[in-house]
Amino acid sequence: MALLLKDRNGKYILVGNKQERTLKLLYKTMSGRMILKLLTRPMVSKVTGKVLSSRLSAFAAKSAIKKRKIETDMLEKTKFRSYNDFFTRKLKEGGRVVDMEPNSLVSPCDSKLSVYPIDADSRFIIKGTPYTVTDLLGGDSIADDYLGGTCLVFRLAVDDYHRYCYFDNGTKGDNTYLKGVLHTVHPIVVGEYNIYKRNCREYTVMDTENFGKVVQVEVGALMVGKIKNFHSSHSFKRGEEKGMFEFGGSTIVLLLKKGAASLDSDIVENSRNGVETIVKYGEKIGVKADLT
Repeated sequence: MALLLKDRNGKYILVGNKQERTLKLLYKTMSGRMILKLLTRPMVSKVTGKVLSSRLSAFAAKSAIKKRKIETDMLEKTKFRSYNDFFTRKLKEGGRVVDMEPNSLVSPCDSKLSVYPIDADSRFIIKGTPYTVTDLLGGDSIADDYLGGTCLVFRLAVDDYHRYCYFDNGTKGDNTYLKGVLHTVHPIVVGEYNIYKRNCREYTVMDTENFGKVVQVEVGALMVGKIKNFHSSHSFKRGEEKGMFEFGGSTIVLLLKKGAASLDSDIVENSRNGVETIVKYGEKIGVKADLT
């Protein structure tokens, strides 16, 4: 199955969804479930992470740059000591331009963006798993504060830039980490399995200058992906680097309260039609709501 994306110029882009095919293999077949059980063992995940961070994986970085046609002109370096070193690559200063207009809502990352209204029955598909806002925050009662607001889901593909920034000035508290889980439920019908999974997440409440209290959630991979936020309690500036993901794919979710911001009409329309919008780190995606 292919994914339909749209850039900010209104051009449609059709891409193969390799991730979806892989998920179907892992979760819908007997052999895939056996592989999944092996891959999610703590020791296997630990070893895989070490291999991806070792010099043995450096050749894979060269291959990925060529295969995915990664532009290297704006990178701080082009020689990588491991695959993870490549995956967490850093751009030169000016590699991304951040809209510094205070009333602009900007994207915290390079990604494919979908936006949804939040109500009591809302469920959002994130990395192949349905979440309510309460699920996403591990049962934290603060989820109720965002009913009537907006959920922004930024999906990062493997070839996207995997560092992310603060989207406004403000302050934040400590990060809350939620461990990923995987369970297999055996129903009565032989040969069918129901997979229950929750990816690891890390979230924090940010008190921003222009958009009120916003929850930002980083969602990592179930197996080897790591979330690396650079600060616990912190006073931050718009465009300041907040953190990065290591290998495994990733998603960022922003929860905005009712009346906090108005999203650009093309993004809203695309999401309504089931189409993701391609956005870049620091790019304007909406405005402070009282300006509309």
